[in-house]
Parts: sequence; structure tokens; C-alpha cells
Amino acid sequence: MEYTHLGRSNLTVSRICLGTMHFGSRTPEDEAFAIMDAALDMGINFFDTANVYGGRPNTGRTETIIGRWLAQGGGRRDRIVLATKVYGPMVPHPGPNETAGISAYKVRKHLHDSLERLQTDRIDLYQIHHFDRAVTVEEFWRTFGRLEDDGDILYVGTSNFPGWGLAKFQMAAWHRGLTGLISEQTQYNLLNRIPELEVLPAAQELGIGVIPYMPLAGGLLTGRKVVQPGSRTADVWGEYGFNDDRQPQLDAFSALCADLGEPEHVVANAWTLAHPAVDSVIVGVRTLRHLEGLDRAASLKLSAATMARLDEVFGINAGRPLKSSTPAPEAYAW
Repeated sequence: MEYTHLGRSNLTVSRICLGTMHFGSRTPEDEAFAIMDAALDMGINFFDTANVYGGRPNTGRTETIIGRWLAQGGGRRDRIVLATKVYGPMVPHPGPNETAGISAYKVRKHLHDSLERLQTDRIDLYQIHHFDRAVTVEEFWRTFGRLEDDGDILYVGTSNFPGWGLAKFQMAAWHRGLTGLISEQTQYNLLNRIPELEVLPAAQELGIGVIPYMPLAGGLLTGRKVVQPGSRTADVWGEYGFNDDRQPQLDAFSALCADLGEPEHVVANAWTLAHPAVDSVIVGVRTLRHLEGLDRAASLKLSAATMARLDEVFGINAGRPLKSSTPAPEAYAW
């Protein structure tokens, strides 16, 4: 496994991050335990989750599963960098202070609940799950700075922030003498290169390590397949405006990978990792088999000629459609 520092911090993380979104919804607890054990054995030390994962009406279930895995002991807790997120409502009918967004009132309660579910005394990387235009920089940094001072969280990261949002909150942190943001999660892959316009350059300039989610575009970048209705791949197929006319593009990608002698998912992850702003990629593992080849993806260096061929297959300006008349990040994020 390859490792790097996350952003400007001195925190060392594996270049593959274990995404746990499916735990408790599509992946049963016993297989989730097996996946986490195998990931640890592979050298993956970076685990990402969110308080809302588990699927309604079972929000929080994923954190609970991870907490039970950690409670087995064996040094598990101190062998991983544990990341979770806060933003969304955690109850079916949220009151006015429990709806989506960030406030000191809400964050303190949600953090307490995450710590309890995860059975841990701290969150190593606490991430804001989506951009909140209403919260002031004063409330934002007073809230997360206090949690850092208390030792409940060690670092702060973001997810689905626009480039201008990263700049706004990072400069405010530095003005206050704080470490600020060390990471940003954004959706980035061969089929969605929109973050190259502003998010990746901003993060690189501001010392924020990018940890892309969906590097395989929800399964589209794993080779030609029959898309099953109701599957995650079917959802992404619709989000990306895909149709059968674009299958030849995926066939060309598979042919390129065959020439390299590498599986599609290895090449897709390696391509995402090749961007200088990217520190680690989040791979949403649903089954134990999905871990296969991830260590290879972390170490594979694609040649300039291969990168150029990938540009030809997907187009330098390839990407999911922007949602018209909608500003970033909602233009390309959920």
C-alpha cells in the first residue's frame, strides 16, 4: 500500500480510503467486519463514513457497525484514521435545528451521537458533508475550533464544497491562526472531470488534500455490463445521462485496459490518483471481492501516453452534465 500526508497536515493516510456507505444497507454486518479486517491487512488505514449512512429509517447504522468492529479490540482503533461527516438530518421528521446544515447547536449533538455509535473517544477527520451557505465563518470556526481544542476531533475536512467555498473558509481559518481544512471530498472520475475547473486547483493552492468519491463512477468504469434496475450503477447511469449509445466508449476503455494488462477498476482508480491535488480515493466497497486490486491501484503509475489515450477515449472535457442555472456545488454534486 502507498501512503501520503493528507493536505498540509502531517497525518499519514493510505492512498486508498475504505468507503463504508453500503455497510448496514447493502452489506450485512458480518461481511462488513470481514471487509474491514481485509482492508486493514491490505494496509488501508483510512476509513470513511458518515452519520447518515445506513439508509432511512436506519440512519446511523453504518457508524454502529464500525463501532462494534472497533470494540473487538486488537488495536483496531489506533491502526486506522477514522473519518465521519455531519450535515444531514438524523431523524425522519427533523425540527428546525435538525434539518440539513451546520450550526454549533446541531454539530455538538451530532458529534456526541457519532462518538457513541462509533465507540471511540475522538474523530480523526470530521467532515462537513455538504456546503451550507447560511453558516458564517465565525460560527463555523468557533464550532469546529472548539471541538479540536477539546480533543473530540483532530482535523476538519469538507465534502461537496465549491472552490470559492474552500477559499472562503480556509482563508478565514488562517486569519485566526488555525490549521483550517485539510481535506475535501468531491465526486471525480474519468466520466466527471468538472472538479478540474475549480475545486481541484483551489484545493491544491490552499493545501487541502482531495479525496474523491465515486472514482469508478458508481460501477460504470468496471467494464460493459447489463445495468440492473434499482442498482447503484443504474442510478448513476441516469445521473450521468448515459445510454446504450455510449457503451462503445466503455468498450474502448476496456480495450485500453486489456492492452495495459490491468483491470478496469485498477486503471480508473490509478487515473484519479494521478492528479496532483488528489491524496487518496474513496472506494465504496460493498463485498469482500471489491477489495481485490486496490493495492495495485495505489501503486500503478500511468504513463503520459496512457493518460493521453484516456483523454482520447473520454474526451478532455468529458463529464456528467451540469445542471442548468444551478451554481456550484449543486451543479455537479448531489
